[in-house]
Amino acid sequence: MVFQLLKFAIVGVIAAFVDVGVLVFLKELFSVDVLIASAVSFSVSVTVNYILSMAFVFKSKKQSKVKEFIIFVLLSIGGLGLNQLILWIGVTFTSVYYLVIKFLAMVIVPIYNFITRKIFLEEKEK
Repeated sequence: MVFQLLKFAIVGVIAAFVDVGVLVFLKELFSVDVLIASAVSFSVSVTVNYILSMAFVFKSKKQSKVKEFIIFVLLSIGGLGLNQLILWIGVTFTSVYYLVIKFLAMVIVPIYNFITRKIFLEEKEK
């Protein structure tokens, strides 16, 4: 389990760089609204995260890759909702810089992600 958490963390850091990179790219270079930019960046990072997670972190259940990806995306939508809620609360009700709020969300959302992916995507050991 410790090794799996370490691999999950490494994949998460890679996905986080993708997430923040796309967010900053859209927000700073194209002045896209922070919530829209965050939704786009989160979606791109979910795809990267799926590919790396299922290759290196979780032992896949015996199901089609399409079904697996759909489950992964549905679980990630919950993570996106949590991410967006944290960002919305942070930028609406505080004067904290949006990237500080984003990093807070990046601490909370992975906990949700690991637990739900472990439950719904990983093959149970016999």
